[in-house]
Amino acid sequence: TTTTNESVIKPNRIVVCAQIVTHTRTIHHVCSYPSTLSQSPMESETLTSTIVTETQTEFEKNQEQYQALISTLPHKEGWQPEDPLIEFGGHWWPQYFLEGCLYAQDFFQARPNDFLVCSYPKTGTTWLKALTFAIANRSRFDDSSNPLLKRNPHESVPYIELDFPYFPEADVLNDKGNTLFSTHVPHGSLPDSVVKSGCKMDTFISLWTFIQRERSELGPVPLNNLDECFDMFCRGLSAYGPYLDHVLSYWKAYQENPNQILFLKYEDMRPDPLPYVKRLAEFMGHGFTAEEEEKGVAEKVVNLCSFETLKNLEANKGDNMREDHAAYYANSAYFRKGKVGDWANYLTPEMAARIDGITQDKFKGTGLLELGK
Repeated sequence: TTTTNESVIKPNRIVVCAQIVTHTRTIHHVCSYPSTLSQSPMESETLTSTIVTETQTEFEKNQEQYQALISTLPHKEGWQPEDPLIEFGGHWWPQYFLEGCLYAQDFFQARPNDFLVCSYPKTGTTWLKALTFAIANRSRFDDSSNPLLKRNPHESVPYIELDFPYFPEADVLNDKGNTLFSTHVPHGSLPDSVVKSGCKMDTFISLWTFIQRERSELGPVPLNNLDECFDMFCRGLSAYGPYLDHVLSYWKAYQENPNQILFLKYEDMRPDPLPYVKRLAEFMGHGFTAEEEEKGVAEKVVNLCSFETLKNLEANKGDNMREDHAAYYANSAYFRKGKVGDWANYLTPEMAARIDGITQDKFKGTGLLELGK
């Protein structure tokens, strides 16, 4: 699910990019996050000072009431045994992100020209962030000066439930000209300002391997094995899960407001992204001109934001971390394989059949399975 921004004053728009788990078993995007930021020993002092400064923010002033509310909500063991999931609004949340969501509900003020990229974790979020940023800012940067060449896309398109509450000092949040934001929050839990302003808005295997690569001062955080995580996923126990309900929340919103939400499928975009990029640009209010079409500008955007290009940039290699604030993972963790169908390397036929059955039952009669056919 993704959301985009316009350069003119129009109702906010949302782009939704979903990885649909169908009979083809293309499972691509689930995500859970730990309750503590990963850091090297040398970074711990810097992070501590960041937290001390954060006590003076609006979020810190309200955090106690959020924690009091959360303490009354149902808790269950999550993918990481020491980091429980909390039920709120029909979905399961790590406490860190639920606190951030509650703050965003109270304080995030969407503007009419803001564009929101909405997605379930690990369903193509990094790619879509890069595309929306490149489309919206193509007149500001040439091929050699685009920030995407030196910074991870997540630094340019902030999360309203993560960056906004926890890192208000981030450059992008203090750039009044920025109109691109992102979220993993289900549609029903979005801030009222997003819904009422009319914002336009645009799996599993990637998540498990993603969390396995988590960096922390004490080493990898304990994670349940693949079978246990898979069973939890099928029962709806994952961050922002149930995953299929998350997808349906945006699908239903799209059906009600097709002019405000662009619904995209990763497995459709991945083989031939160009027509979808052009469609995305039009939806954002940044359509390519005839002159740009002749110069191949759309193709340059596709190439700049391709999985292969982004993965091989120095900023996204090895242990390099984002530069604007402390992070959970190295930038390289956001680039696994970028392939549709990699499920076969991890899931047994029985596991795949279970996913298929759950998906067919959930999406039957919604029109979602037929999308793109």
